[in-house]
Formats: sequence, structure tokens, C-alpha cells
Amino acid sequence: MRLALDALFAYVPAEHVGEARDFRRSRAAGRGPGTLEELREARARRSAPAAADPPAVEETVEAAGTRVPVRIFKPADGPPRGVFLDIHGGGFYMDSAARGDRRNRELADSLQLAVVSVDYRLAPEHPWPAAPDDCEAAALWLVEEADARFGTSRLAIGGNSAGATLALATLLRLRDRGAVAPFAGAALQFGAYDLSGRTPAGRLIADEYFIQAYAGHVEDRTLPDISPVYGVLGGLPPTLLIVGSEDVLLEDNLAMAGRLSAAGNDVEVRVYPESLHGFTGHPTAIARTAAGDVGSWLRGRITRRLPTPPPRPPRCGGTMGR
Repeated sequence: MRLALDALFAYVPAEHVGEARDFRRSRAAGRGPGTLEELREARARRSAPAAADPPAVEETVEAAGTRVPVRIFKPADGPPRGVFLDIHGGGFYMDSAARGDRRNRELADSLQLAVVSVDYRLAPEHPWPAAPDDCEAAALWLVEEADARFGTSRLAIGGNSAGATLALATLLRLRDRGAVAPFAGAALQFGAYDLSGRTPAGRLIADEYFIQAYAGHVEDRTLPDISPVYGVLGGLPPTLLIVGSEDVLLEDNLAMAGRLSAAGNDVEVRVYPESLHGFTGHPTAIARTAAGDVGSWLRGRITRRLPTPPPRPPRCGGTMGR
């Protein structure tokens, strides 16, 4: 995989680039909350999430001793061809699975997927490891129950911003459990992969309050469960990384792409010009293009045949080894 930036730009018509540039320039520069009080004020200002039609089925699932609420969408027309585990963003402290309802309803219907969105616990009330514990529980539940519940064992995972970080941490946990094989792909949008502030990319966000809220109690934030860029990254499913050229996390995403590739994984990274952090939620043509690119990539992974595992050796009879 080449990481020269000019080779990574997604193809976008020039007029769409101009629109994205104008949108970026119209946005006032800002930062997230800097204190607990500001965080609570930001939550209070958030509007209610838009409803989807048909709506999500709300359920609580359990695995590995953890119970977690999820929101489930099934395609309106026919059985699902796979299941996508969606992990919402919001800096580990904001938003909910319900805020992605409309997007997930569209994803379910357009790709013929079941979509399961995780309502993980938020910091600072529930700091690390609560969020990855919840995401891992939802993923393990799918590994165990997807075939019986949805009629398919084809799984994929994804998220945006903090959700992308949590998705990658979840995959590392699953791999270490020997449970990552059912996941055919990971679609990760503008994640934060170093929360330790030790890498050049991590230093760009080192003073952001969300890190303190989520993992400020952890002495060594290079733990891969917090900062996946420090992990042993082999044995993961094919991964798509999406990021904007004007995102403060651009370098973080390029570094993660390089580490994933160096570990022998199938990695694709796409950089969208003139696009800020969170751009796939913006009202621009580039956002729609990126959403279509993610959908096409997921469709290809879900429909691709998984490698057949080698046969298990026959068990010995008699009493040998007992």
C-alpha cells in the first residue's frame, strides 16, 4: 500500500471539492468541551435524534457477563445478507446509538444488511474500559447469535470518530479471544488512534478534554485498548479508513493505515479533499460520495466468500491424553 498523499485522495469532481471548501470556510473554528460543566451544557443543547421509519427495535443483549442496549434494523425488503455492527461517535462522552437511526435505516435497506448499533456507556460517568467492554459484548453476542437471529453469520463492523477507535479496539479484543474470523471487514471513519499524546499525531489532540474524561485515570494511555496504534495489529479483517484532508486526525489515520499494512492486513485508505472532521455527516456532495464509497466497500466484503478454515484433526479414541 502506498501512503503518498496524492495517491490516496478519493476521486471527487472539482465542483464538489469547491462546495466542500466553501462549507469548510463557513464553519466557525471550535473545540469540544473543556470542562465537565461545558460537557454537560453541550449535552443539554443537543437536539433529539431524528426518528427512522420503520424504527429500530430496541433490545438488551448479553455476552461475557456484560449487558448492553442495542438498536436493531433489519432490511425492509427480504432477509439480510450480513450484519453490520455500528459504533457511534461523540468523543466517548456524547451522543447515542439513536442519533444514527436514519443513517442505519438507509444502510440496512440499501445494502440488505441487518444493522446493530451499540448504546455503550459514556464518559466521564463511565470511563474506560466501560465503552470497549460494551462494544465487545455486542460483538460477541453477534458472533454467537447472528446466524440464529438474522439467518447469516457474515459480520462487519464500523464507526466514526470515537466509534472508529472503539471498533478497532473491539477487533483487537476479538482477535485475542479467537473470535474475529466472522468479521469480513471494518469501515473506520476518522478515528483517533493515539490518545497518549506521544506520537506526532497524538500530540495534536493531547490537550482535548475528552481524553481526560475518557481515560484520564489511566497512567499509561499507550494501552492498545485505549490507543490502538500501539497494538500488535496482525490478524485483523480487511479495513477501510476514511478521513478528510483538513481533519486534525488525518495524520493519525495515515499512521494507523501504515501500521495495519505493515502488520500484513488488507488496508485501503481514502482521503477526501477539503473535508473536516466528521465530514460524512455534512450536507455536501463529498459526504454523499464518501457514504456511497463506504457502502460499496461493505457490499463487496459482505458478499465475498470467507476463507474456509482448515479441517480440525480427528480426536483420538481411547484414554490417551485424558
